[in-house]
Amino acid sequence: MPATDPAGLSAASLLHAYADQRVTPLAAITAALERIERFNPLFNAFVCTLDDSALEQARASSARWAMGKPAGLLDGVPVAIKDLLLTKGVPTLRGSLAVDEYQPWDVDAPCVARLREQGAIIIGKTTTAEYGWKGVTDSLRHGITRNPWNPDLTPGGSSGGSAVAVLGRMAALAIGTDGGGSIRIPAAFTGTVGFKPTYGRVPAYPSSPVGTIAHLGPITRTVDDAALMMEVIGRRDARDWYALPVPDTPYWPRWSAGQRRLRVAVVCEIWKLGADPDVLAGFDLAVQALRELGADVVRCEPQWPDIRETFRIHWQAGAGNILRGLSPEQQERIEPGLLASAREGTQITLAEFQQATAERERFGTALNLWFEDYDFLLTPSTATMPFAAGQENPTRSGEGHWLSWAHFSFPFNLGRNPAISIPAGLSAQGLPVGVQIIGPLYADHAVLDLAARLESLLPALPVPALTPLLVLDRRTPAGMVDSLSHHATAHFSRPQHDFNN
Repeated sequence: MPATDPAGLSAASLLHAYADQRVTPLAAITAALERIERFNPLFNAFVCTLDDSALEQARASSARWAMGKPAGLLDGVPVAIKDLLLTKGVPTLRGSLAVDEYQPWDVDAPCVARLREQGAIIIGKTTTAEYGWKGVTDSLRHGITRNPWNPDLTPGGSSGGSAVAVLGRMAALAIGTDGGGSIRIPAAFTGTVGFKPTYGRVPAYPSSPVGTIAHLGPITRTVDDAALMMEVIGRRDARDWYALPVPDTPYWPRWSAGQRRLRVAVVCEIWKLGADPDVLAGFDLAVQALRELGADVVRCEPQWPDIRETFRIHWQAGAGNILRGLSPEQQERIEPGLLASAREGTQITLAEFQQATAERERFGTALNLWFEDYDFLLTPSTATMPFAAGQENPTRSGEGHWLSWAHFSFPFNLGRNPAISIPAGLSAQGLPVGVQIIGPLYADHAVLDLAARLESLLPALPVPALTPLLVLDRRTPAGMVDSLSHHATAHFSRPQHDFNN
């Protein structure tokens, strides 16, 4: 990529370039759309793009910057929206054949509304697992999303499309959702930055079917860009009853905790489940960087209760909520794995859910007490490296449940803690490794600050070489219903209909 290509600039760098008149928003949006057209046929990051409206907005933004009067903090910056979030004028298909695209789409989710208010230019909607139900990104409706580091591998999920859009320089910023790791897993698998704020920091509407375990947050190329994005999407929206007050301290320009000596617990096993050797090598790099920062690093294994069953009950109950809102005909179009889990969820009794809620509260209290002794917790982001695209798990058969390799991420959805995944170098096979920083409740600024300081010491990742594919190959993942597989080739880098109007 040429050094002058605006697609290669971070969001913060784009804003400086706009102010200096070195780059225009029109050039940036044009470059992003050109890269989508070239590379989306292979990587399948976008389910639709909004070319006409994006270019029209870019021209208006360029005129404002030329007069030195930008309309907001992100004026002219290309942004991608995960296709679980309502976007006015554009269908939100949720990766599902059960969703009817021919209905009114006249509401923006809070984070989408805040991005528009600050001048961000939405260039398209990104792929997701159906209803965000698993830790990879494929669906009957939109097929398989692939990892730019190696197209045979998954980028993780369920926000894989957003991570690939950012990594592939098809967008400067992207929004993801995280109900068990769906921001942090694809960030780790793609070498991007994925931040899950404290629950309620980013308002949500409508509420997720899985309730208060589902967070919203940025996927970016740098920690600074994540802080920039939080400054916008973390603003108030009265539609979210759970939304936290907006903090007095700005996220961007990035707040710094100063030079206070930190006490950081580092954990490479939870419930003795461990991690792959390549994952641990990147983790050790981050531990070394912590020591270079002067932190007191304490290796330990917390005696937390095993809350996998607690999470399963919360998650499957939420999946059951999805099913209750669908007709029998719509249910027949749901992916079999999701349908089976959702049906199990409908069988969870009130007493079982109340018990799981009490167990969640005990776990949350245990985390709060843990953070009385430590400023942060450092873990691997995932237990595994990227594996074959189209599989739910790294096993040869691809069978099993994603919780078996996501045990470093989902506990902190139950705890509602802020957590961020940042790149910690490449493995011997040339694949990115992610490391995760978790903070106590409401310590979002501090987590971003430590992440930025670690980022400055960890190896910077190269930009993966992307090769356009002339023949579209978006086969339906193994194990899905063959009779529905033809739907996986539905609209691709361009919408089937004109959703710009």
